[in-house]
Amino acid sequence: MSRRIDKSWIVFDSIENGEHDRCVDLFRRPDGSFGFEEFRRDVEDAGGWTPVAYHSGVAYATKEAALGAAVKRVVWLAEQRRDAI
Repeated sequence: MSRRIDKSWIVFDSIENGEHDRCVDLFRRPDGSFGFEEFRRDVEDAGGWTPVAYHSGVAYATKEAALGAAVKRVVWLAEQRRDAI
């Protein structure tokens, strides 16, 4: 599991960009709140995922709210979703 995602949190979706070098993990905490974190993967990191922001510290009441916040805060994710429409 990636750093900044606590082992007690359940990742229910991991969205990668087209180049497969960025991803956003959406997760649920034991207290019922939701959150997300953005990661990057570089060749020099042996393919491991490295967090690039501190989004995981914010709690959302629903998974839809967490996804909506991720789309607003992660530029490539917003562009990817817009292209899919």
